[in-house]
This record gives sequence, C-alpha cells and structure tokens, in this order.
Amino acid sequence: MKATHKDIFERLREGEIIRPDDSQSSRLLEASYAAIKLVQQMNNSSNPEEIRTMLSQITESEIDASTAVFPPLYINYGKNTRIGKNVFVNFGCTFLDLGGITIEDNVMLAPGVKLLSEGHPITPENRQALVPKPIHIKRNAWIGANATILQGVTVGENSVVAAGAVVSNDVTDNTVVGGIPAKLIKTID
Repeated sequence: MKATHKDIFERLREGEIIRPDDSQSSRLLEASYAAIKLVQQMNNSSNPEEIRTMLSQITESEIDASTAVFPPLYINYGKNTRIGKNVFVNFGCTFLDLGGITIEDNVMLAPGVKLLSEGHPITPENRQALVPKPIHIKRNAWIGANATILQGVTVGENSVVAAGAVVSNDVTDNTVVGGIPAKLIKTID
C-alpha cells in the first residue's frame, strides 16, 4: 500500500480507487455510521421542513424549500450529494454517494430509485476495493420506480428512465431508456 497524505474523502471525489488496506479506510465506516444516525432521525419524521433540515445536515448543503423528500431515504455518506431546486424524491430511494451524486433542478425520482456512485472491481483479488465514479442527473429528468443508476452515469436533461431499468451508460438529453441494461426506447420531441 502506498502512503498518502490526502484525505480519503478527497481521494474518492477525485475518483481514486480505495483499497481495503488503505490506512484511512476505517474512516469510511465511521462516516457511514454517522450518516446512518442522521438518516434514521430524518426517516422518522413526517414534517417536510424537518426532513429538509435533516437532509441539509446529512449533505452539508442547503436543501431548497421547493424540494420534497418522502422518507425513507437511505444514504451511506451524504456529503457528496448535491440536490437542486424543485426536486421530488419518493419513498424508499437509496443514494450511495461516495463517488458523488448531483441531482439538478426539477428532477423526479420515483419510489425505490437507486443511485449507486460506487462499485467494486470484478477481479476476485481486487473485489474489496472501492471504485467511485460520479452520477449526474440533469434538469427535468424523471427516473422511474425501482430504476438503478450505476456509477459514472449522466442522465441527460428532460430524459426518462423507465421503471426497473438498470442504467450503466450515459443517457442523452431528451430520450427515454429502459430495460436491463437500459437501451434507447425513443427520442422525446
């Protein structure tokens, strides 16, 4: 293992693969458990203002009053998530954000959407390593129920991801994609 003086969270934001023997890897678990504590408090609320306030604490960024979140929402870190204005997050969504998640204005996430900005190598000898890549959901996108957006994906402006889709490649603006893996279904005029 090489020695590094950079903070592990900075290295994640820069896309560095984090090996399990990294000298700072224990900080990932500590940060996740701290986030889980706040997430549980948020998920026990039915007050929209309180939910936004708690989500602001989790993400360490302001959540606009025009954004609505229906708990439960599951987040493993939170500090690498940015949420725009007039966003709707329905019940049971999951954000794994160590690689970074950006949700622009007017985005709708249906129940059960998963945004997974981190993954693992497929080779068995390296599988425990963490591979971060950001997810970017652009303005006015609609992500259907139980869709999964994988690491490194950008969903284009005005695009729709069909319910149940697994998106492993970028979605261009003004398109509808669906299936496993997600493929172009049609262009939106």
